[in-house]
Amino acid sequence: MKYFGAHVSVSGGVSTAPLRAAEIGARAFALFTGFSNRWASKELTPEEIEKFRLNCEAGGYTPQVILPHDNFLINLGSPDSKKLAMSRKSFLDEFRRCEQLGLTMLNFHPGSHLNEISEEESLDRIAESINITLDKTSGVTAVLETTAGQGSNLGHRFEHIARIIDKVEDKSRVGVCVDTCHSYSAGYDLATEQGYERTWREFDDIIGPSYLRALHLNDDKRELGSRIDRHASLRTGTLGEEFFCRLARDPRFDDMPIILETPDEALWPEEIAWMYDLSRE
Repeated sequence: MKYFGAHVSVSGGVSTAPLRAAEIGARAFALFTGFSNRWASKELTPEEIEKFRLNCEAGGYTPQVILPHDNFLINLGSPDSKKLAMSRKSFLDEFRRCEQLGLTMLNFHPGSHLNEISEEESLDRIAESINITLDKTSGVTAVLETTAGQGSNLGHRFEHIARIIDKVEDKSRVGVCVDTCHSYSAGYDLATEQGYERTWREFDDIIGPSYLRALHLNDDKRELGSRIDRHASLRTGTLGEEFFCRLARDPRFDDMPIILETPDEALWPEEIAWMYDLSRE
């Protein structure tokens, strides 16, 4: 079964997220459990945690279809020792909020070398950061998101992700979220039938199919290999309608959250309904 959803707002508290997901016909959802652009977030109250649990239960949302995202300030591969320490502290806080909410995954961008250290050194710092956090937590999987490779961001090559995973000690608690816009912009040709099959074959060969935990489903405003991250609404970008048809019917992506981060929230109900219609054809 396919579980399509979107990254919904938590305005009014995290407990509102499952309500918003239900309103748009989503069977999965993503959220920020705290602030998206601050190092620290407010403590979750017992009342808010219980309301979140009850609303998820009422909507039929299990932890397996909920994909929280960490804040955008975190850089687990930072060359700056102070920023790295701040990132690791904030990342640990993100994991602990997931634990409190009973969630089992945390999605995050791997990190950036900022042109101050080598790719390899930054990738190793990311793995070390993950190991430090996993040692201090339980039950939550670190889900690395593929990136477009804009600037000095790492994670745009499957080899980057594979190197990080190789150095993570508890491999049962690490996974991957493939962002379709990011990967297309990074040079993986998901738009053509041949390129689509080649991309997933490379993922399986380089990373391994068992690590795939989720998808971010976005069209792309830019061309293949642009290395620019610009999401587009479904059927308005360069990936093409046939790509979404192939993905909707592909059993590789059953039973995992497939999350829209498309720019026009008003279109989410229509986009989700369309993907469900495709998956039933």
